Amino acid sequence: MKEKKKLQEVDLYKPIQRFFLREGYEVYGEVKDCDIVAVKEDELIIVELKLTLSVDLLIQAVKRQKLTNQVYIAIPRPKGRLNSKQWAEKCHLVKRLELGLIVVSFPGNGTKADILIHPTPYTGKIAIGRNKLKRDAILKEIGGRSADFNVGGSSRTKIMTAYKENCIQIACFLDKLGPLSPKALKILGAGDKIPSILTNNYYGWFERIKRGTYAITEKGRLEVQEYQELVKYYLEKLGEEGESH
Repeated sequence: MKEKKKLQEVDLYKPIQRFFLREGYEVYGEVKDCDIVAVKEDELIIVELKLTLSVDLLIQAVKRQKLTNQVYIAIPRPKGRLNSKQWAEKCHLVKRLELGLIVVSFPGNGTKADILIHPTPYTGKIAIGRNKLKRDAILKEIGGRSADFNVGGSSRTKIMTAYKENCIQIACFLDKLGPLSPKALKILGAGDKIPSILTNNYYGWFERIKRGTYAITEKGRLEVQEYQELVKYYLEKLGEEGESH
């Protein structure tokens, strides 16, 4: 008999992602320590994932209320009855903390996310305005990503940040077109942080071959191939940019 796969936090990500995508949100995993972030216009939703409804999960979620009044906790659907006294008491605590609650079920070979409790506006003593910088940092990080390349709940996998994605973009352009200046890279749409990225060379992907001209290193050429989805995206973008000039 085939052994059933042990449930992990990352297994909760996809059904919750699908749920919010259907509601018209953009959904991102692992943004500034938040497991899931969903954005629609000025609306910001944060979801924290855990396998059990624990005190640690509640503490983590309450901290996120400094950033937005729409914070959900998400857990696998409990095996017991949802009308039991114990479950009712847990739900009462979630409501008192003004959090939302999502349960994920795994019927057959499928998955499904259901919102059991919607969060109510946070009215604690610490105003969201005091944490505007942290909130803006989340939105800025999302703004620098071309898509969602992370799975919420990941702890042992490499996280794709806006900075790293920008490095991959520059590396793709240099690999495809050969040595370029920061000005040429900017014209191609590689962003405003090109000079600092090339100078700091955090990943060791770039080298200055002469004043004002940079090339990709062999290390960069090899390591960037690990991100085929992004490589394809930026090469297609490069082709579109070339057609427009």
